[in-house]
Amino acid sequence: MPRKQEEPAPEDAGSKSARTRERILDAAAHVLSRKGYAGTRLSDVADQAEIQAPAIYYYFPSRDDLIEEVMWSGIAHIREHMTRVLAALPPGADALDRIDAAVEAHLRYCLEISDYTTASIRNAGQVPENVAIRYAAEASQYGDMWRKLLQDADNAGLLRPDLDPMAARMMVLGALNWAAEWWNPRRGSLDTVVRTAQSLVRHGLGHRPESGDDEAPGPAARKPRPRKRPASG
Repeated sequence: MPRKQEEPAPEDAGSKSARTRERILDAAAHVLSRKGYAGTRLSDVADQAEIQAPAIYYYFPSRDDLIEEVMWSGIAHIREHMTRVLAALPPGADALDRIDAAVEAHLRYCLEISDYTTASIRNAGQVPENVAIRYAAEASQYGDMWRKLLQDADNAGLLRPDLDPMAARMMVLGALNWAAEWWNPRRGSLDTVVRTAQSLVRHGLGHRPESGDDEAPGPAARKPRPRKRPASG
């Protein structure tokens, strides 16, 4: 069953036309999230939406117009979701707590809540440039949210000093997005995935000096692991 957006429907959603358009978008998001840009056929979307394929052209001029709307919706709605999640955090939450919340919000929205976001993340590198324009502009704003999260952690002295914030941000987002490629409920609970991701991100990014420590140990302070000698033949 297709996953729908969690956002409220438009005011005119009571009309038959609006409901049909929404059903087509839900179906397209479901198909696109599973079959990718190249494998998404309007006939499959029509079957999923339980309508005749030619009816899609009443609502969308072309296949690419339909896919563009799904791609933009997926990234726009996860940005709105993230904004609400961060705004709901208690005033005492520090910068690393906010990153924890962002990790959970991203994973749950992509893997559990919205086919649209799964579709947009999985197909960002597959769609042609003309389809990606609206998506790319919205994705840039979503990236700015993560940029601020890491910048706030750095300003608070909670980010490891040996990290490059831009590279760290791209690594974190890349790892979170990749979960859409491999995660399956049969391979473990989403709760476990979220906790694991939060631990990896917090301990990978975070620097909390122990009492008496002025700074985190740098790479030179780490002792190399002993290497085993190969068994002699």
